[in-house]
Amino acid sequence: MSVRINKLLSMYGVASRRAADALISQGRVEINGRVVTELGTKAEPGQDEIKVDGRRLKTAPVKRYLLMNKPVGVMSTRSDPQRRRTVIDVLADAGIRGYFFPVGRLDYDSEGLIILTNDGEFAEKVTHPRYELERTYEAVVEGVPDERDLDRLRRGVQLDGDRTQPARLTVKRVLKGKKEQTLLEISIREGRNRQIRKMCDAVAHPVDRLRRIRIGSITDPGLRTGQFRDLTPAEIRKLSGRPVL
Repeated sequence: MSVRINKLLSMYGVASRRAADALISQGRVEINGRVVTELGTKAEPGQDEIKVDGRRLKTAPVKRYLLMNKPVGVMSTRSDPQRRRTVIDVLADAGIRGYFFPVGRLDYDSEGLIILTNDGEFAEKVTHPRYELERTYEAVVEGVPDERDLDRLRRGVQLDGDRTQPARLTVKRVLKGKKEQTLLEISIREGRNRQIRKMCDAVAHPVDRLRRIRIGSITDPGLRTGQFRDLTPAEIRKLSGRPVL
């Protein structure tokens, strides 16, 4: 049965469907020796020879879904033009090979949970805006926000000309040390670049440390920094709404 090439590339773990469309448009995909650039082109799995950037696709890999506790100083991307360490390097150092890509992103200078997979359809579904998957962070901020500041964060603040969606926020404790700091727990459903940091900057309480502790209902307090594990079938089902085959 013929399958749209973007879906096929997603099935093989090469890229999400949207990213696959970009590969096709850029002339980087071949079917039986012919470059294809038309979106919607179909191919026959197991019969047609498909190449991406000159490399022939082999049998579709076993789908894996990994939960990583990303350290600070690691990029949540497949590669980095500045040659900084990435989450893919962390996997490679542990002997995990294959075309994995991160589901969503986490700042270079932040730590915490991130999902990696070779299942493009899963990644696309989980990151689609309509699902509004909630993510929870622990943020150590400078000073002690008053009720007015906390209320602004909960209701939403103006960032780049647009107000953020309402957030759930709890003050966990005030930290005493060389300077006064506060540990906040913040849950959001948006995925703007550096959103938590920008929100806290907007109320004049910059973030010193940021850690993501939950993605949807998925959490793992025992997962140490730099470690990863496979998601359970139940966790995958909670994230994607479908059973694991």
